Amino acid sequence: MANQKYDAFLTVARLGSFKAAAEELGYTQAGISYLVNALEKELGLTLFLREYGGVHLTTEGREVLGLVQAINADEHALATRVRELADREGGLVRVGAFTSVAIEWFPSIARAFLDQYPKIDLKLLCIDDEEELVNAVWEGRADCAFSIAPERRNLEAVPLHTDPLLVVLPPDHPLAGAPFFPTEALAREPYVQLQGNARPSEMEALFEANGVTPNVRFTVDSDYAVMSMVSAGLGFSVLPGLILSRPLFPLAVLPAERECSREISLAVRSREAASAATRAFAEVTREWVADRYGR
Repeated sequence: MANQKYDAFLTVARLGSFKAAAEELGYTQAGISYLVNALEKELGLTLFLREYGGVHLTTEGREVLGLVQAINADEHALATRVRELADREGGLVRVGAFTSVAIEWFPSIARAFLDQYPKIDLKLLCIDDEEELVNAVWEGRADCAFSIAPERRNLEAVPLHTDPLLVVLPPDHPLAGAPFFPTEALAREPYVQLQGNARPSEMEALFEANGVTPNVRFTVDSDYAVMSMVSAGLGFSVLPGLILSRPLFPLAVLPAERECSREISLAVRSREAASAATRAFAEVTREWVADRYGR
């Protein structure tokens, strides 16, 4: 779609040489001459003075130079956009996500995305450890990922949702009906800690916000195991609001005395380098989250 004659004309004008233009564009010198001659014939103008020391724009050539530059840039932009749209007709987007997003968001987002782009495949990578999640994007194992700490790998991210961190208690706990869970109770009562790959989860931010150290009684690596243990009366825990949308066990849920939240983003290594299919997935995701939360 881009015009080879325009490319030849502009390159010769910039370099002042048919030979140099041929080398830069990957043509023979005769090929560049043919393209320029064809453009001159098409326009009915002589664009260059051919002299022994090189070539120079004629008055007419200088007059049309800016117009040709603008047209050529538009044609290249159009060609690029058409290729991107064509790329959306097929391909694969590998999406990393932690459990709560994988369960509560991804199925609906996938349905909305496939309604628009039925020929693009989606692959979901369930990764609960945030360090591993951002590494998957950085290393190219995932095209994008739902992340709460994209800055760990300096990823480019689109903010999506502020997700509160909430205290979960057995339904018969004395504080189950309280307006909030007191700070002193965060430090005193037995805590069921969520941890993955030997690293505490982002839930620990709630204790930092309240200025206390938890009394860790149990450490587990599954959101649902945490819910089960808390429901059985083995302690309290902290979980994100998203995973608590549809808890599988009876629980009381309330905010901490000093509330805390996590920011969920969709991260890519580079928006500019991301495939058209990945960018399309990001846009559908942004729209879906905005619709769900009324933004």
